[in-house]
Amino acid sequence: MAIDPNTTSMLPAAPHIDVTPGTCGGRPRIASTRIRVQDIVVWHERLGLAVDEIVSRYPHLTLSAVYAALAYYHDHREQIDLQILEGHNLVDELRRRYPSKLDDKLAANE
Repeated sequence: MAIDPNTTSMLPAAPHIDVTPGTCGGRPRIASTRIRVQDIVVWHERLGLAVDEIVSRYPHLTLSAVYAALAYYHDHREQIDLQILEGHNLVDELRRRYPSKLDDKLAANE
């Protein structure tokens, strides 16, 4: 759901897709789930999972919802790609700030 700036009511972002402030960081997600559009994109476009494989791994999803997430991605590609990049940058920053203690121990044992 998206907030209509002229009212306080929620409007659907697209069929099967909700955008709700405070849920999943306000990022687009499959309605009634916490699975973000960007998760579907990564699984399908970057990891090569077929739509039916995604549904078999997450049986509460429907084929139509996964296809709707992919359609939403193609309609909002720059926005979703930026969100994916921001997530990667956050992970890189956290790794830099908080190095792995396990990696340190393994390096010390070599």
